[in-house]
Amino acid sequence: MSRKKPLPLLEDIEITGVAAEGNSIARVDGRVVFIPYGAPGDVADVQLTRKKNSYAEGRITEIKKPSALRIEPECEHFGVCGGCKWQHLPYDYQLQFKQQQVEDALKRIAKVELPEISPIIGSERTWEYRNKMEYTFSNKKWLTFDQMRSGEEFTDRDAAGFHIPGSFDKVLDIECCHLQDDLGNRIRRFIRDFGKKNGWEFYDLKQQHGFLRTLMMRILDTGQVMVVMSVGEDDQEKIKTLMDALAAEFPEITSLNYVVNLKANDTITDQEIICCDGSSPYVEEEMEGLRFRIGPKSFYQTNSRQAYRLYSAVRDLARLDGSQLVYDLYTGTGTIANFVARQAKKVVGIEYVPEAIEDAKLNSEVNGIDNTLFYAGDMKDVLNADFIAEHGVPDVMIVDPPRAGMHADVVATILAAAPRRIVYVSCNPATQARDIAMLDGSYRVTAVQPVDMFPHTHHVENIAVLELRD
Repeated sequence: MSRKKPLPLLEDIEITGVAAEGNSIARVDGRVVFIPYGAPGDVADVQLTRKKNSYAEGRITEIKKPSALRIEPECEHFGVCGGCKWQHLPYDYQLQFKQQQVEDALKRIAKVELPEISPIIGSERTWEYRNKMEYTFSNKKWLTFDQMRSGEEFTDRDAAGFHIPGSFDKVLDIECCHLQDDLGNRIRRFIRDFGKKNGWEFYDLKQQHGFLRTLMMRILDTGQVMVVMSVGEDDQEKIKTLMDALAAEFPEITSLNYVVNLKANDTITDQEIICCDGSSPYVEEEMEGLRFRIGPKSFYQTNSRQAYRLYSAVRDLARLDGSQLVYDLYTGTGTIANFVARQAKKVVGIEYVPEAIEDAKLNSEVNGIDNTLFYAGDMKDVLNADFIAEHGVPDVMIVDPPRAGMHADVVATILAAAPRRIVYVSCNPATQARDIAMLDGSYRVTAVQPVDMFPHTHHVENIAVLELRD
């Protein structure tokens, strides 16, 4: 069998821009080359790793001349863990590209008439901004190229950290992640070291066995802290030992929980989560005096401070005066619905996940809000002509779908309902632009407001306002 011809090393290649998925780009012989961790203005040697007719992919082997834009990354794991791919770029530049990303998506995909796009709302914090982090425990610690080349024998392969992109069973051991308050680092390292000290088995992702499995933490601006430890063995003695140790070492934890997950996958939404004695089964975040209860399975925006700015922009753009019937589609735990309820006549929220709807109802009750109604079910099944006939034609629709955007049936129902105004919140400007194109016959875009929820990543949130054509 003949071997594939090795791909070439490209020397002295100038990186000219940034692209989707956190990559940078260069152009060589008429072909676009996507390169992670580059900065516009870098001159570098690039080893190709994939080559197609119209594009190629590669990795930097040596930076010959660094870009004037380049700054020192904050994190020691930069370039290995796969997250925060833009932390070597100034935050102002990150915001410029995210603004451009929104504009390009709307112009290339939606191809509709657009108003002037408002300047992106940057994040107040660029580090320690996440209220939620999730980590994996594994007995297959990822070794870096430098470690493998060192010739050193690594007998301890236990790790607590992040999955390596493209290697589901390999986990990079994380010493310090700068995305959450340092308390999260201390809790994760404590569990890792405590497990090693006690000789507990870290989870084997291929063989599907081991005790320490996954860890989820929420650290909120209210000071409340939730820990959910997932274990792969129903060993009550080990579980109690670990929970007691965590409670003693970290009195800051207000909600201490565990789950015994014996399934083949790491998801715990279908598992029973046990709240330890003395702990609360939930934590609470606060916005404008409203308290939002968040359970172990609840969805809540992971950047609390920026979520407030996002929801404030949604409310302002909805132009509510207390007389409108509002539909909040993909309402989640009802955060937006409850946030705007004081400025609306009534808010009707719809969400696929039943547990989320229960949280939404609870959040209304906790805050004394009595003008909300919430329904659980598949959006394309719940939102139909009979539903609208029962609850009334909405004056305003707020839609915040998942990354895939809205189902065509949902778009058709919205067009049939013909609300005067749609406020479309999206975490994926490309699918948002696709949906806007489907609405264009009846609606025109009157405002566009990008919001950065995730500094140092390529992700950007966008709000588009659509008004019914006369």
